[in-house]
Amino acid sequence: MSMIHATAIIDATANIHPSVSVGPYSIIGPHVTIAADTVIGPHVVVTGWTRIGARNRIFQFASIGAESQDLKYKGEESWLDIGDDNVIREACSLHRGTVQDQGITRIGNHNLLMVNTHIAHDCQIGNHCILANNVGIAGHVVVENNVIIGGNSGIHQFCRLGAYSMIGGGSVVLKDVPAYIMVAGNPAAAHGMNYEGMRRRGWSSETIQTLREAYKVVYKSHLTRAQCIAKLEQDILPQAPEVALLIDSLQKSSRGIIR
Repeated sequence: MSMIHATAIIDATANIHPSVSVGPYSIIGPHVTIAADTVIGPHVVVTGWTRIGARNRIFQFASIGAESQDLKYKGEESWLDIGDDNVIREACSLHRGTVQDQGITRIGNHNLLMVNTHIAHDCQIGNHCILANNVGIAGHVVVENNVIIGGNSGIHQFCRLGAYSMIGGGSVVLKDVPAYIMVAGNPAAAHGMNYEGMRRRGWSSETIQTLREAYKVVYKSHLTRAQCIAKLEQDILPQAPEVALLIDSLQKSSRGIIR
């Protein structure tokens, strides 16, 4: 029995694993590759140079792999690469990269993109992230692993969201968010670290307390970023290797961090 509905339109050049399911009225264009056990719902459009990994679920009315909205885009070959085990809910729009950057938009593994999430050109999304309803990610944004973005939030282009950071609902993020930091508001401001999330992951009380001290260094000491990095490396990193993610995000920040 065919896994492709009779009303679906599949380009002859698309490379689709036999176990892939494609729902009614969906369209799969040329240059598309879809790996094993992925489920494409009804009324989904997958186009452009797009690679989709295994065991993804893509719900109705999603637009996957459309060309960039960047006005500099002139039809060049560019890619969207989606990993494995992602859930992409209704009306999400995921755009390909541009030659002005690396030419590729990447989405990792085990992510949940809720209804109407938009991921623009050249974004790099890590693993185990949750993007709630109506989140908008502008071009060239980096979202590292285990990030949670609350509903109706907007992320400015070229921002970097560090691993395990959390963005409150309805926030406008204009600068970089260091690893572990919680931010909220318009414009977003820092409101501590995601300590509850750490406890739920089974992190020890000693590690959490050390990260509290790291937060104070960055946000309460009035040191420059370079001074914060030096103090974290010397005084706190030896006690908790987890602080390395915070140091790395401070070092990589190009827009300045949210305070």
